[in-house]
Amino acid sequence: MARDTPKVTKRQLLTSGAAVSAAAIAGCIGGSGNGNDNTFLFTQEQAREDQFDPVVSNDAYSFQVIQLVFDGLYEYDEGLQLQPKLATGEPTVERDGTRYIFEIEEAAEFHNGDDVTAADVAHSFTAPVEEETENAAEYNMIESTEVIDDYQLQVDLGDEPYGPFELATMGVTVVPESVRTDDREAFNTDPVGSGPFQFAELGSDYVEIERWDDYWDDLEPNLERVRFESHEDNAGRVSAIRGEDTDAIAGIPNADWDVLENENGVNLHSAESPTFMYMAFNCNEGPTTNPEVRRGIAHSFSMSDFIESSAGNVTSPMYSPVPPVVNEVWGFPEDEYQDMLPEYDPDRAQSLLDEHAPDDFEPTIITPAGLRARLAERIATRLDEIGYGAEVEQLDFATLVDRYHTGSTDDYHMYLLGWTGGPDPDYYLYPLFHESQTGENGNQGHYYEGSEDFHDDIARARNMAGQEERYDVYEPVIREIVEQLPVLPAFTQDNTMASRDYVQGLQAHPEVTRNPTLVADYTNVSME
Repeated sequence: MARDTPKVTKRQLLTSGAAVSAAAIAGCIGGSGNGNDNTFLFTQEQAREDQFDPVVSNDAYSFQVIQLVFDGLYEYDEGLQLQPKLATGEPTVERDGTRYIFEIEEAAEFHNGDDVTAADVAHSFTAPVEEETENAAEYNMIESTEVIDDYQLQVDLGDEPYGPFELATMGVTVVPESVRTDDREAFNTDPVGSGPFQFAELGSDYVEIERWDDYWDDLEPNLERVRFESHEDNAGRVSAIRGEDTDAIAGIPNADWDVLENENGVNLHSAESPTFMYMAFNCNEGPTTNPEVRRGIAHSFSMSDFIESSAGNVTSPMYSPVPPVVNEVWGFPEDEYQDMLPEYDPDRAQSLLDEHAPDDFEPTIITPAGLRARLAERIATRLDEIGYGAEVEQLDFATLVDRYHTGSTDDYHMYLLGWTGGPDPDYYLYPLFHESQTGENGNQGHYYEGSEDFHDDIARARNMAGQEERYDVYEPVIREIVEQLPVLPAFTQDNTMASRDYVQGLQAHPEVTRNPTLVADYTNVSME
């Protein structure tokens, strides 16, 4: 389930959007940060859990290290499309999309000199489920694996295809089975991978990796050593990059974007992420079960004005539950969805609410702190201007979840949350809209019943193999969500970084775990 706690999972990210200006704050957090040696210091925006076994780790910031030490069977390109890495090419697909046969690069080696084999890939696919790790749900559609020979692996999914398999699941991070199973605890803090960097040192507040000079791929990193530190204070990170106390930082606060943009010797990097921030309505009981009331509330304020004034540097507007960067892979008619959403029209809002809402209607909006709380306050202010108002309650995440699971108007009429998925609509539509995801262990509390085929289509599309066929099922589902507004799309948060100008080739990636990408077909970061 998605979290709003300090832990940020690699698939399900919920961030507050809080921004603290550091324009007038001085100080440093240590590190080389001078470009004179070839140790690249990267300051992360949240502390790592320091779990570096990909089978076990579900922490986005540990995975930022993992993705440099390990190779995937397939890896994302500059966007969210998988390309072969340890695989020689695309898999052979049989049995109507339920069997995949992979060929492994024979040249690939782990850092200890062992060959990467089909058995290692099989273990990487099956271990999360067998060991019941937090990553099990990403692979539990796999029924069995069969090692055909050292460099061929067969993966069977059972009776039905799994739609996201080719877009996401095939990107499994590959571990050496024998080394890992010999001592899992040691492997978690001193891992052996096949990536361009090898593990060097784990300190109490840092981790260092070093270039693997015998990297099997043709790509040789320019950087000799990389050091990861974390600084959760926005002002501290911004001060560090301005003071040349670090080479690069992640997570630029909106309020400091212009300051850094005008700072000599600093470059900014940004990429839209697969995050989905939204406001959901209680469709289980009360006035917001009526779509006209939901439209009235949506007409009462301007989402675009809020985004521009509060977070325009680090967010992008959304018009459906599929983030724009994900839609680059799918091509849903985003312009049509934008035209369908209610525009700011207070007269229309008042007319709809006067006709369809009770005279004493004053909805309760529950929200976490930060940017979404400011959005809730903006909505309450605009509703007050047309004679209704709203009560905004800022809650910690655990309390908020307990509340929205009840489906009761005594607890909420609307709630604001966020979600991070991946390159497949299933990562958003199933957990956030399917009827199975309500209740204590579910991910949604709007309880939208939908049209006759709404829930069946969401489930059906995830068990189809062809992207074109799945598109035809998903598009009417997305259109219904935009029309009926059980959830109002808000914005997607960008992945942002700042670097000193002697850092060459750094660019932000949509997937937070891929930042920083230091060596790939499209870049090779250096310090000059």
